[in-house]
Amino acid sequence: MRLSRRALLATPALLPAGALAQGEWPQRPITMLVPFVAGGPSDITARVIASKLSGILGQSVVVENRPGANGAVAGQVLARAPADGYTLMTGSIGVFAINAALRPNLPYNPLRDFQTVTLAVTTPNVLIINPAKVPATDYAGVLAWLKANGRNVSYATSGVGSSEHMTMELFKLRAGVEATHVPYQGGAAAATSLIAGDTELTFQNLSGVAAHIQAGRIKPVMVTSERRNPTIPDVPTAAEVGLSDFVVTSWQATMAPAGLPAPVLAKLEAGCIQALRHPESVQRLSQIGFDVVASSAAEFRRFQEAEIDRWKTVVDRANIRAE
Repeated sequence: MRLSRRALLATPALLPAGALAQGEWPQRPITMLVPFVAGGPSDITARVIASKLSGILGQSVVVENRPGANGAVAGQVLARAPADGYTLMTGSIGVFAINAALRPNLPYNPLRDFQTVTLAVTTPNVLIINPAKVPATDYAGVLAWLKANGRNVSYATSGVGSSEHMTMELFKLRAGVEATHVPYQGGAAAATSLIAGDTELTFQNLSGVAAHIQAGRIKPVMVTSERRNPTIPDVPTAAEVGLSDFVVTSWQATMAPAGLPAPVLAKLEAGCIQALRHPESVQRLSQIGFDVVASSAAEFRRFQEAEIDRWKTVVDRANIRAE
């Protein structure tokens, strides 16, 4: 699902720096949870937001990494936190959508227990191969090779239920091919396995593999964005290679506990949007392949609901089970 231009424009008015510090909230520092280790997409996004939001709110915003259980550890902390605006979380599509579709015993419900604040950024996934292992130079060649050898092919991901895992399973369903899933602990490890030749191909977030592509260590054959990405302008989109309705993005977003008072939500929503749209934030996030969205809380909620429904269909059709 994509956000409409009209929806993106229907966001709260941006506020002058320091304007939010004049009200009753906030009166003390804010904690921004990150459900993964430092250095990943969620962590980078959280720190970009926090660096600007501190000045906007007039209180420090402290990023705290709480990794574990594919985001469930931090998710449970957020769900149990007071709905007072002093605990937030910036996390991924997995934490806020895919986990709900994949894990029936999840210790939090991302719709019931969380209040949306903003959909911060998106990035497409890219189908990449090890050119020494896959005798093909374009998507058509990769597809033909997969159809002939799929049962002997392995693909790497950053873990069960990750955006890359779900994208490949959707691709397998749509393209009618087979491949064996090999989950790793993070996208960096998955990319390393591909470069080393331990696996043959993978979908990965473009932001995480752009440097490897530019260095020629891996070869991109298709990107899941609506339009070609300027980072890899020669790589066709899914639609261009014949896969219609295959626009898939990985995304990062900010949430608060459910029940947040409306005045606090309004300040948070406007503050996060302003932080994300700051020229320095846009430049930093664009450099690593992110598109800044900075949506309204209401638009993000509709987007989240659609994403959960979409990935539940993939989980059910592909018979995917959490390991």
